[in-house]
Amino acid sequence: MKVLSSFMVINYNGSDRVSFTYDTIDDETGDLVSTNDSRTFFVTDDDLRENIESIRAYVRDNKLSQ
Repeated sequence: MKVLSSFMVINYNGSDRVSFTYDTIDDETGDLVSTNDSRTFFVTDDDLRENIESIRAYVRDNKLSQ
């Protein structure tokens, strides 16, 4: 099984890009198979884009305005 360990959203030339890392664990033994593997993709899904914008708005309104 793959377990998400971190992710971030990067604005890259006006497009959102998600980078994430994960660990792979053997389903039967629970042993760590690999760690800190990473992947990246550009956001093309409208629902995901809206969710990312909601997080940005939250940070802007609640963390930057203090």
